[in-house]
Amino acid sequence: MKKLFVILVAVVIALPAAAQKPNKKQDHSFQVAKNLEIFNSLYKDLDRLYVDTLDADKIITIGIDAMLDYLDPYTEFYAEEDVEDLKMLTTGKYGGIGSIIRMRSDSTVIVSEPYEGMPAAEVGLHVGDVLKKIDNTDLTGKKVSEVSDMLRGEPGTTFVLTVERPGESTPREFKITRKNIKTPDIPYYGLLNSQNVAEGVDGSKIGYINLSQFTENCSSDVRKAVISLKEKGAKALIIDLRGNGGGLLGEAVKIVNLFAPKGRTIVETKGKTNQSSSTYKTTREPLDLEIPLCILVNNGTASASEILSGSLQDLDRAVIVGSRTFGKGLVQSPRDLPYDTSIKVTTAKYYIVSGRCIQAIDYKRKREGGGDGRVPDSLATVFHTDAGRVVLDGNGIKPDVEVKRDTMANIVYYMSTDDVLTDWGTQYVLAHPTIPPIDDFVLTDTDFDDLKRLAKEKNFKYDRLSEKRLEDLKKTAQFEGYYEDAKAEFDALEAKLQHNINQELDRYKDDIMQLMAIEVVKRYYFQAGMIQETLKKDPDLKKASEILNNQEEYHRILSVSDGK
Repeated sequence: MKKLFVILVAVVIALPAAAQKPNKKQDHSFQVAKNLEIFNSLYKDLDRLYVDTLDADKIITIGIDAMLDYLDPYTEFYAEEDVEDLKMLTTGKYGGIGSIIRMRSDSTVIVSEPYEGMPAAEVGLHVGDVLKKIDNTDLTGKKVSEVSDMLRGEPGTTFVLTVERPGESTPREFKITRKNIKTPDIPYYGLLNSQNVAEGVDGSKIGYINLSQFTENCSSDVRKAVISLKEKGAKALIIDLRGNGGGLLGEAVKIVNLFAPKGRTIVETKGKTNQSSSTYKTTREPLDLEIPLCILVNNGTASASEILSGSLQDLDRAVIVGSRTFGKGLVQSPRDLPYDTSIKVTTAKYYIVSGRCIQAIDYKRKREGGGDGRVPDSLATVFHTDAGRVVLDGNGIKPDVEVKRDTMANIVYYMSTDDVLTDWGTQYVLAHPTIPPIDDFVLTDTDFDDLKRLAKEKNFKYDRLSEKRLEDLKKTAQFEGYYEDAKAEFDALEAKLQHNINQELDRYKDDIMQLMAIEVVKRYYFQAGMIQETLKKDPDLKKASEILNNQEEYHRILSVSDGK
């Protein structure tokens, strides 16, 4: 009895303490309220006491951005003036003139690429045109972002753009009316030809679709392209998702539905709230369950592109060709905030057909000191496709057939971004009012010599790794005191590493001439032409055509006997 009494007393004593102990939810709510109160008081004191007057918009936005950067790169705050950027991400639409602009090395802003059928192209703006004034506003010293903001505006509004055209002494004025600009989801599709495919493959039987983004109704555009290609005789399809950073998840599911049965679960999103957790299934009868498919991917293939390629891989419905994708398995949802501001917030992770999430970086693990947050393949979880092939979670989509590419040489990279290439292209256009159709277009050795001559005239330079390493070695030698003893050897090595532009351009002639061809073609045939020219020397495309031409190999890759 005494023992029972002691136990009852202990329980009674413990009850008030247990009743007063906050649960996790209450504790979290208290921490949120406490820290918001601290932040509010801190800023009020700063604003009242700090020696300089503070710009509230700027200071608080910096604080917001820093907080969101700590979470992940995809959770973003959009101030009132930036909300249109968020709309463009989801719709691909904006009010403007339809042109890419960039800054030259002399700090002038030029037209880099007008879009076909858009106001910039319709009024006659050319690649290389230097933007001087918008109405009466001088653009000297303006950043690209500032000029871009000035070019955008409400559809139907008109302004006068003054440009300087290379080769002309008098500036030109263009009266331009802004319109709704919709960047194309499919900048190019068509049948392949002998220039695109592996040796011995009939390209006229293979359709190619370049899908650049997942915006509203892009699935309808893909459907139309597939139907059109089949009507033209396509017996197999290649969908190019390289460099496609994603977009609307629902559109990716609809495209999967073109090639997969009705009623299949394609994606599940799992988040903290019921609103964030959803299941996406195919809802329509498919367009074609049989046509062989290859999907081209690379490390720029992300998000909705990975849903499309990964789901078709899990369904054993397509052979994935190229290099490992980016690995973005996080879902963002836009939410309105007070004063016409918005936030795009990561609300869930998505899981594709096999049940795997392909998110490469665990940002929570990274925040808590887990290195770069990546999980190696050796520790990844194993999942299986419909046919039983092994696939792994994390680290993006690993292609069924990986294509090794040579690393781009330094000189080729710097040439691709240098004014020399743009100026050479402008000179070429001035001398050639027209060019042949893309399939027949070729540059000559004389054209290459012209580029080399211009590169020498403009003192074209690029960062050479060997020179940087030598400079680091010299500094180390000086620090450790043996430089003077080895100076003759250093001087001899430095002399051997001197630039010989002609020799180095010749070494990478094929790659540089491809850059030159693309630079020319885009001026006559716009983005669609650029893509077609790029496909002439595309190892991923050639490998895909080879696979599609060999049905035995195609089915072997998609079977368990592939050894996966």
